[in-house]
Amino acid sequence: MYNSLKKHTSMNLILVELNEINFDVVQYYIDQGISLPAMQHIIESGLVITRAESEYDHLEPWIQWVSVHTGKEYSEHNVFRLGDFVNSNEKQFFEQVEEAGFKVGAISPMNATNKLNKPSYFIPDPWTQTESDKSFMSKIISKSIAQSVNDNSQSKLTIKTIISLIFSFFMMVRPKKYFYMIKYALSSFGKSWRKALFLDMFLFEIHLTLFKNKKPNFSTIFLNAGAHIQHHFFFNSPYVRSKELKNPSWYINENFDPMLEMLIEYDRLISDLIKQSKSELIIATGLSQKPYTHLKFYYRLKDHKDFLDGIGINYLNVIPRMTRDFLISFESHDEAKIAEEKLSSILVNSEEQLFGEIDNRGKDIFVVLTYPFEIKNDTYINFKDKRILLFDKVVFVAIKNGEHSSKGYAFFSKGLSEFKSDSHVSNIHGTVLDYFGIKN
Repeated sequence: MYNSLKKHTSMNLILVELNEINFDVVQYYIDQGISLPAMQHIIESGLVITRAESEYDHLEPWIQWVSVHTGKEYSEHNVFRLGDFVNSNEKQFFEQVEEAGFKVGAISPMNATNKLNKPSYFIPDPWTQTESDKSFMSKIISKSIAQSVNDNSQSKLTIKTIISLIFSFFMMVRPKKYFYMIKYALSSFGKSWRKALFLDMFLFEIHLTLFKNKKPNFSTIFLNAGAHIQHHFFFNSPYVRSKELKNPSWYINENFDPMLEMLIEYDRLISDLIKQSKSELIIATGLSQKPYTHLKFYYRLKDHKDFLDGIGINYLNVIPRMTRDFLISFESHDEAKIAEEKLSSILVNSEEQLFGEIDNRGKDIFVVLTYPFEIKNDTYINFKDKRILLFDKVVFVAIKNGEHSSKGYAFFSKGLSEFKSDSHVSNIHGTVLDYFGIKN
């Protein structure tokens, strides 16, 4: 049971989940004379350090954000995969705050399930199979964003998705932002980091509009472009002082610095949020990233169903997840086991597994395309004594530039209880409950 000690409807709290941003890099750019006033204000107002899991395999954002949402470390909630919180019985602070009599809204919270009775709004992340709130706008936004994100590497937007996105844009974005955002979207062709940033700008506008119209007491928004850019373009930042760690020219022009572009856009969003809102504010990164140590290539299956059909796997459904991952469902444990054996036997150029990470859960398996080297025109896979060219079966995603770090960062506005530096990121959950006077 939850005992709400504060029932004031004027209470408002916004949590910005600024996924994986490294504020040491922010400080580097500020020291170089780059103007980032909102982020500088956050740093100078008492940015605190958080920590996540110590084991590297557990340093994943879909694990850490579940910790934030539930107040439990990984060893307690045991949610390991993106999208898997749908199978958990743990309570999230979304429901806890609602049960205490407050209104709750959420925009794209990572690996979160909509268990709210009457959400002010709930638009799930693009990878988790959970319902949005029942409004028409939220339904079409959820479906169109999920399709655009999951097919982004192939630039395959359906006509329905394009129409839905355009309609949503003019319904949810402030008119004064039309010109800038349209111009920015047009500049993103051939620049994947700008597509990711545009999506965050769009989600931010959706959040501002819904927050203003629905007036929830507690609202969250998850922004992921910074994580994407650090993973794939960290080496283009002057913060990485290495002659060896350079992206090839065919991947990105050395004169581009997506890291700086991202921080400038995020600074604008944070500044806008502070100006627009009289709410208390938490900005948290969950964890962070640091430069990777070498070049590693990421690929994604071009057509998951076509690939599985081609190698004779019988399945009920296949759901793409983030980047290289996908989940396959089966009618029986036996079919799942047969599929696991087939997928694990596939070798690239007779040497290395294509799918080096396969997690069999009984009637479904979680698969990761782990092959780390460049796939060329003559790269092939072996399957049942057959040689199949791999190049046409995959789409290039990126070169890994950043890796996860347990160190995270968090900012708390003055109306919130003190957060002890170097605390586990799961303790943010307690700060949220405390603000609403909820005793767990």
